[in-house]
Amino acid sequence: MPRGDLFPEIGPLETGYLPLSGGHVMYWEQVGNPRGRPVLFLHGGPGAGAGAVHRRFFDPAYWRIVIFDQRGAGRSRPLGSLVDNTTPHLVGDIELLRIHLGIDRWLLFGGSWGSTLALAYAQAFPERVYGSVLRGVFLGQREEIDWFLHGLAAVFPDAHSYFVGFLPEAERGNVLAAYLRRLTDPDPAVHGPAARAWSVYEGSCSTLLPSPDTVASFAQDRTALGLARLEAYYFANELFLSREGLLGRMHRIAHIPAEIVQGRYDMVCPARAAFQLAAAWPAARLTLVPDAGHSALEPGIRRSLVAAVERFRHGRRP
Repeated sequence: MPRGDLFPEIGPLETGYLPLSGGHVMYWEQVGNPRGRPVLFLHGGPGAGAGAVHRRFFDPAYWRIVIFDQRGAGRSRPLGSLVDNTTPHLVGDIELLRIHLGIDRWLLFGGSWGSTLALAYAQAFPERVYGSVLRGVFLGQREEIDWFLHGLAAVFPDAHSYFVGFLPEAERGNVLAAYLRRLTDPDPAVHGPAARAWSVYEGSCSTLLPSPDTVASFAQDRTALGLARLEAYYFANELFLSREGLLGRMHRIAHIPAEIVQGRYDMVCPARAAFQLAAAWPAARLTLVPDAGHSALEPGIRRSLVAAVERFRHGRRP
């Protein structure tokens, strides 16, 4: 799809690896203006990893862009590891990276699971966040997980049939448990096909109109393993969120300005969660894109995201 409204392709200024607990090593990079205003990109999944296109939501002449791959994802090592891999671990990793890079405060930019993690981090360290740009909001609620596993059949019966049909009929009564068993099996002949089936299902439901390129990118072995294994693991553990959930802690960040961008026809993370979040966040502005699904790269979504970032550049306030 054409991406002319994103900023031009750009390489990183600096890359590095940061040792973490549990044998994990985080990949990170900085892009753009080394003296610019810091912004942190948080990828989706869990487990999807970041890519070169994600650098292009930000004007590199103005922003100091920080991108990293979360534990078990992308270029971080080891791929797909579940050891010491929880939301509190990821929140701690972000703070460790901030200190490592000598950044005081930053703008958070995250979509889907990236929005979940952005909220969790901001609620833990509100003094380190001056704003957020969130897309395709996912609050980690049980009904959101159930929708992904089952409810999507109402809109994408073909994709859902493929997703469930991958499993033996006797195991379809608990789709999540059956997938998790396969995804955590050490044999690539077992976890590989399961990861592709899970990831292709998500990719098939991520855009308003069919996008073979999107599905193909989700089907790549490295993307599929990190995404599917970590998503199933996090779903089975209710995203490792506190009992009161993210909405129950909104008082900690009520004063922090936010831009929420949501596709009207987002089937992976339906719009209800974005409306719930906006209602609980006095300093947030919700932009509903009328002709878009879930993907950050759909035309209306990416234009709205770039515009939201630019508003922070020009002094966005609550």
